[in-house]
Amino acid sequence: MRRELIYKTSILILFLALIACTNGRKPDEIHLRIIETTDVHGAIIPFDFLNGRDIKNSLAQVHTFVDGEKNKNEQEIILLDNGDILQGQPIVYLSNFIDTASVHICAKTMNFMGYDAATVGNHDIEAGHDVYDKLVDEFDFPWMAANAVNTSSGEPYFQPYTVIERKGLRIAVLGLITPGIPQWLPPKLYSGIIFEDMVKSASFWVTEIEKEEPDLIIGLFHAGHDYSYGGHTKSEPGNENGSLLVAENVPGFDIIFIGHDHDTMLDSLTNVAGETVYIVDPGSNARYAGVADIQLIYNRKKGEYSKKVALELVDISEYTPDPGFLEYLDQDYQETRQFVEEKVATLTESIYSREALFGNSAFADIIHRIQLDLTDADLSFTAPLAFNTVIEAGELTIADLFKLYRYENFLYTMNLSGREIRDYLEYSYGQWFNQMEDEYDHLLRLELDENGDVIRRWPSNSGRLSGRYYNFDSAVGINYTVDIGKPVGERINITSMADGSPYDLEHNYRVALNSYRGNGGGGHLTTGSGIADNELVDRITSSSAKDLRFHMMEWMIEKENLEPIKYNNWKVIPHSWWMKGKERDIKILFPTIE
Repeated sequence: MRRELIYKTSILILFLALIACTNGRKPDEIHLRIIETTDVHGAIIPFDFLNGRDIKNSLAQVHTFVDGEKNKNEQEIILLDNGDILQGQPIVYLSNFIDTASVHICAKTMNFMGYDAATVGNHDIEAGHDVYDKLVDEFDFPWMAANAVNTSSGEPYFQPYTVIERKGLRIAVLGLITPGIPQWLPPKLYSGIIFEDMVKSASFWVTEIEKEEPDLIIGLFHAGHDYSYGGHTKSEPGNENGSLLVAENVPGFDIIFIGHDHDTMLDSLTNVAGETVYIVDPGSNARYAGVADIQLIYNRKKGEYSKKVALELVDISEYTPDPGFLEYLDQDYQETRQFVEEKVATLTESIYSREALFGNSAFADIIHRIQLDLTDADLSFTAPLAFNTVIEAGELTIADLFKLYRYENFLYTMNLSGREIRDYLEYSYGQWFNQMEDEYDHLLRLELDENGDVIRRWPSNSGRLSGRYYNFDSAVGINYTVDIGKPVGERINITSMADGSPYDLEHNYRVALNSYRGNGGGGHLTTGSGIADNELVDRITSSSAKDLRFHMMEWMIEKENLEPIKYNNWKVIPHSWWMKGKERDIKILFPTIE
């Protein structure tokens, strides 16, 4: 009889507990760990398909870490991704543009890992409607961007936010994407979408989210922390890196996970309402996972939780790849290896991207040559898209094309005046070369401390550029000099066209350049040439049908044997200063190279 009574009492207790849960009763205490990846850029499998070697950072290692956390008692796990996963390694390129019938590798991978939510990144938009629209359906979790607005309906094109429940706790996650996309991408890639200012969008959606009565509000923003990047200000609408502007000016957020800038950050700030907001940025390429560890204790009198938050960057290289993960994606791995090892041509000499930082280079001039051959342009602009890459002489493969040209840019032809071309180059070399006082000065603009000494990276002891090398555009099709003894605005002297004919500042020329630059990326056409943002589209006379790398592949297959050449159409003067500065700065940037 007593045993039966105990049994009935146990059932009653369980029944009452179930009722409490279904009535939304809050747990008295809960330990929550929110894990973020961001800017993975195709690092899905622990293998670098471009260089044919194993790597220590990928989602395979992240999966090991996350699974270990899920198996620990007394804690709840939420797994988030913050965008830019669809570009980088050939394994995603294959899914984006070659094998488009199968389930996308990112959906296959992230569903397997059990992601709870993700935000769309600018490089995800770069893949085009066919790719990201397909992924919205294939993901088992919401893919969010509240400020990417459908121009037809006025509603978000992607899901704006989601509410995740853990043991009665309600965690709202708002997704925002950098609004800088129109500066970088062709309009056809985001047709029907406009990108609103992050602060404006967050202000609206936090009000909507609060109607859901969440216990925590999390920001998942594909935008960086430096709002001043590119010369922007706090008050400018549409700031590319508006994450901290939202954290400061939009009350309600407990934690904001950020990305896009490939930087790392663990920090907190006090917003305009006097509340503490925690910031997590784990960098890029799955090197780190960002973790917010939250202990919550419920105060029933106040009807709210007290929160104790600790932030952490987890070094993913310390974890071994999950065997089940590798087995699950083995066919994708094999197919990608086969794809990247396909030969496209024979390269007669090795080429080095680092040469392009100091002057004429075969590395950059191959891109120039292809752009001119593929268009009817009079001249070409390009920058090196790699800092220290070597493409060896011999068999040139598809993997090598990814090393030569990293991004899925389109090829544009635009009309620019001779004066706009000159001003474009003044702007480019102004970011690139220092104004030298004598031959003992630095050739390149390097990061210096308050004493004027070069800031060194640990452990390599190398210096750092103050500008982004992918903004160091040179030109082919004209002959010119760059006088590094003069200030920006007075350096460029264009002496003639490549064939020796006169160059005219008032004449309109056809210029080949990539779509990132043609849409205003880097500011060369807007800040440099002085062309208004809304006028750029009217200057475009043609665009390639597919991404430039695809057309490069076709061009090289037709050539069979590819002999690198240097056009040697531009010179840095004074020559002796250039030589001395070059010799000095090579050792600073690349101290291990003989």
